[in-house]
Amino acid sequence: MAPAVFWLGVWWLCAAVVGKELLLPSPAAAFHALWQLAGTGGFWRSVLMSLGRISLGFLLGAGLGTLLGIVTAASRWGDLLLSPALRAVRTVPVVSFILLLYFWLPTGRVPAAVSALMALPVAWRSARQGIASADPQLLELAEAYKLGTWRTVTHVYFPAALPALAAGWETALGLAWKSGVAAEVLCQPKWALGTGLQVSKAYLDAPGLFAWTGTMVVLSILTEWALRLALRPWKGGKKG
Repeated sequence: MAPAVFWLGVWWLCAAVVGKELLLPSPAAAFHALWQLAGTGGFWRSVLMSLGRISLGFLLGAGLGTLLGIVTAASRWGDLLLSPALRAVRTVPVVSFILLLYFWLPTGRVPAAVSALMALPVAWRSARQGIASADPQLLELAEAYKLGTWRTVTHVYFPAALPALAAGWETALGLAWKSGVAAEVLCQPKWALGTGLQVSKAYLDAPGLFAWTGTMVVLSILTEWALRLALRPWKGGKKG
């Protein structure tokens, strides 16, 4: 609670010094704009649509990335063929993917696709590194006791990879939110947080801009909290 009060105080002080709502609205003006937005059905529909798009994109990207991480860790040829492409996805600017996908997909599907693309290489790398961190002595024991492939995977590789996977998925979710909303700003689906940001910017509505941004931040924090809660058993009960 104290950090929130501190930063609200900093925000209020900076707004008072600037003295221009167009440049930096006060917390009161931003919360008033949020209150007005919350009274409209379009706001809640935009929240739900953005939450659905970005969550779907994250789940697709993280799931596929984890699968590819397993493939590239287990197969030399899989690593040789797939790793360069996945590294390229990680380095290409997100705006390039947004503009390309804008030509290929319906407007409403671009944010989910971009979120998936941004989550995919992070999940891939965490899965690959997690599997590679398996204890060699445990692997030797598994071979000595002839556990077989399936039991070796479930008893050695899987527990070794879980902490890295959990950390990678948390990072991927943050990237999915940032890239997904950026795609909404550029593509402007009918119902989206990014569209609300763009409309506020077009009308020079700084309090509205802050209200939409604050909504996105709160949703991102809530979904990351939910993910940490779901992944807590994977991380050995440690608090994230």
